Amino acid sequence: MKRYLLALTLTAALAACSSTPTKEQEGAAVEDRSGAPVATAPAQKPQTQTTGPVTKPLTDKSLSGNPLKDPANILSKRSVYFELDSNVVRDEFKPMVQAHARYLQQNRNQKVTVQGNTDERGSREYNLALGQRRADAVKQMMTLLGAQSEQIETVSFGEEKPRATGSDEQSWAENRRADIVYPND
Repeated sequence: MKRYLLALTLTAALAACSSTPTKEQEGAAVEDRSGAPVATAPAQKPQTQTTGPVTKPLTDKSLSGNPLKDPANILSKRSVYFELDSNVVRDEFKPMVQAHARYLQQNRNQKVTVQGNTDERGSREYNLALGQRRADAVKQMMTLLGAQSEQIETVSFGEEKPRATGSDEQSWAENRRADIVYPND
């Protein structure tokens, strides 16, 4: 008798775990990021997306023209600034680097050069090496975010291409940078 009750209990438990979809499961919304049209069943009501803003792919065919030249677009910003003797990309510049990586990911034929720069302090050799580390840090972040390594070339100018010519902290801060340069730009 105990075996019969045990078998009956197991059967009831298994029946409760059946894979029949519930009302909530039938209309579950799935976000499609491929850009292809999605067919929905006629009985389903259109779902309103409330998970966040919809972003357009970053391409040269945007309504605003070339996003690389649109001052309102983050892609028009091209300089990543660094602390003294550092090649760590600061948090405030990460969204910009991410946007450029996404642009390169979506435009596989596009190439870019990252130019590392330093201020005038330090030896020529040290500044060339630091400029290269800065350019490489930006490239590494971009490749980790989806850009292809072959799309990105790095070069160091060291202290040879200053943006500001003064010998004060404000000028030095402006010269400690990596510039993202697109061809024909």
